[in-house]
Amino acid sequence: MISAIKELLRKEAQAVLDIPVTDAYPQAVELIVEQIHRKKGKLVTSGMGKAGQIAMNIATTFCSTGIPAVFLHPSEAQHGDLGILQENDLLLLISNSGKTREIVELTELANRLNPDLKKIVITGNPDSPLAKACDICLATGHPDEVCLLGMTPTTSTTMMTVIGDILVVETMRKTGFTIEEYSKRHHGGYLGERSRELSK
Repeated sequence: MISAIKELLRKEAQAVLDIPVTDAYPQAVELIVEQIHRKKGKLVTSGMGKAGQIAMNIATTFCSTGIPAVFLHPSEAQHGDLGILQENDLLLLISNSGKTREIVELTELANRLNPDLKKIVITGNPDSPLAKACDICLATGHPDEVCLLGMTPTTSTTMMTVIGDILVVETMRKTGFTIEEYSKRHHGGYLGERSRELSK
């Protein structure tokens, strides 16, 4: 089992190193900074299933680092929650296949509500309908899942998480986000206590 675990770690680590790094990253960061930091919109993330859980995590991480963000469930969006979208908002969509019906439909509904709404997608399929419907595509490299069946989202969700982390960290760098600002947004727990100590 030990050797099998080490091989799983090797495969996931290699998949992270193989993520395609293109000009789409600085473009995505600049779009986030422009729409949310400068124009005072908000980042709206969305995804179905496991991808949705990653999207929710990305939203909460952005919130703690100075970029207002919310998670929009794509199914609930069809029952009124689409109204969360406002002028200057930015959609960050996550779908490994780039064909997830609910997410594709969300882009169509969002376009009908606001044709000028900008969209970023994280996907394993840069040639997908979703990728073509978005302004910026961040490709995961579509690595094989380490799941024994090759089905369960495992490696793909790791890639999505890492790409989300890159966006957060590079946006922090671009906005000059400080530990003082972090402490104002994170009061509770160890991180809150630690950030207040560092900001003194």
